[in-house]
Amino acid sequence: MINPLRSFQPEYDSIANRSRAGKKARLATFALAVLPSIAFGADKPAASPDAATPLITTSRISATLEFGLPALAAAIERDIPKRLATIDERVNCVHRRVFVFRVNANCDVWGFVDRAGPVSLYGRGDRVFGAVSIYGAAEGQGANRFTARIRGETQARATIEVEARPELRRDGSLRLNISDSFHWSEQPYLHVLGREVDLAPYVEPSIRRQLDRIRSRALAGARALDLHGKAETAWRHTFEPIKLVEDPPVWLQLTPQSVAFAGVRANAKVLWGSLELAGSAETVVGQQPPAVIATALPPLGTEVAGPGTFDVILPVRIDYETLKEKIGQAIAAVPVPDTSVREVQVYPSSGKLVIGLRIARSSDTDSDAGQWTYLSTTPKVDTDKQTVGLADIDLITSPNDSQIGSAVQQLAAQLKNVVNLDYGISYLNLLTAANERLTRPLKDGFRMEGHLDSAKLEKVQLLADGIMIALHASGGLKIVYGL
Repeated sequence: MINPLRSFQPEYDSIANRSRAGKKARLATFALAVLPSIAFGADKPAASPDAATPLITTSRISATLEFGLPALAAAIERDIPKRLATIDERVNCVHRRVFVFRVNANCDVWGFVDRAGPVSLYGRGDRVFGAVSIYGAAEGQGANRFTARIRGETQARATIEVEARPELRRDGSLRLNISDSFHWSEQPYLHVLGREVDLAPYVEPSIRRQLDRIRSRALAGARALDLHGKAETAWRHTFEPIKLVEDPPVWLQLTPQSVAFAGVRANAKVLWGSLELAGSAETVVGQQPPAVIATALPPLGTEVAGPGTFDVILPVRIDYETLKEKIGQAIAAVPVPDTSVREVQVYPSSGKLVIGLRIARSSDTDSDAGQWTYLSTTPKVDTDKQTVGLADIDLITSPNDSQIGSAVQQLAAQLKNVVNLDYGISYLNLLTAANERLTRPLKDGFRMEGHLDSAKLEKVQLLADGIMIALHASGGLKIVYGL
């Protein structure tokens, strides 16, 4: 007998199979809908380092032209003779009544005025002061045989004082606004028969001629300083690249764009004029940057109170291998029970730092066992403590083993709290090397004097070969001519 249902069995089986397949598909769709989006080990974030950007900042340099006042005083002194004036005059020395007679007599007066000491120059603020002592002696005697017994003599001292206010013109030349005077400590009077004959009118013209000579010599000395030519030389030196660090090579390329006058000052021994050269300072890591052609010295800009600070970006690097070792040490110090971290990866990806962990159960003895999970974070720099830590750590991928997943959560919290890299020694070595290179002799009688003494965070970059911490360092840099 033929079962009537058998003829329908193939079609029924087909319908049943399609029904079971549809249920599985609907269950899979439901599972994807209700579960969070989770990437597994295969969804490893791609390595994508930051593009290196130029380390450039606006900076200011002082071009200081120094001149020793003792040397300038010696140059002036060489042009001032020891004997400033010679007295050889006939004067009316007696004009009085003796008994019933009125006596009028002339006297021959002879003598000298000498420079009694060296020329001294010293500065105070924006002025230069000079002084030289003089000494004079004179004798007088009646001019004929009837008055030959009339005699007299005198001596006197005076101080010549000079005050100059140096001023830099817009063409770069130095002008000295000089005022001078002298005063007698003992007025030069010739004492004859109780009468005082003033010899100043006969002496002072010669002294004033010497003052004019001193003024002329000082002005010529100011012109000989050639501040404009020296400023041009300092300007050209500024464009020369400076190798701040040897290994790895770090170069400093200065490119000044403007120049302004920053005043003339003086102290006890030095007269100096300062220019502020403003432009950019670029730090280059690696090969020496291409030479920058020096431009012509521009006209002096508006006067500034003083040269501004010298600023430069100093790069401190931390390679990923160092960070990887630090993470491994932190994990080993406080291991998560029943799990084992078999491998660690650290690399940059789209502005984030990726930490890859291959985690297995402790009981699994297979060396290749474990599931990869990936965390993302950003470096956290503390410039006061000079350390680099990890900011909030986010889970990118999660293992499908609940025990390992729990371990990942514990490790993420642990790494955030304990991973700190100290970059203080690297920064100090970089700062010391830079300061040593910034102070050095140059050509043409110039030298460079620089010092960096403070730094703040500029930026952090995740480059292909490590974390680059750009520190904005400030201090002073001078190109000096003179002492």
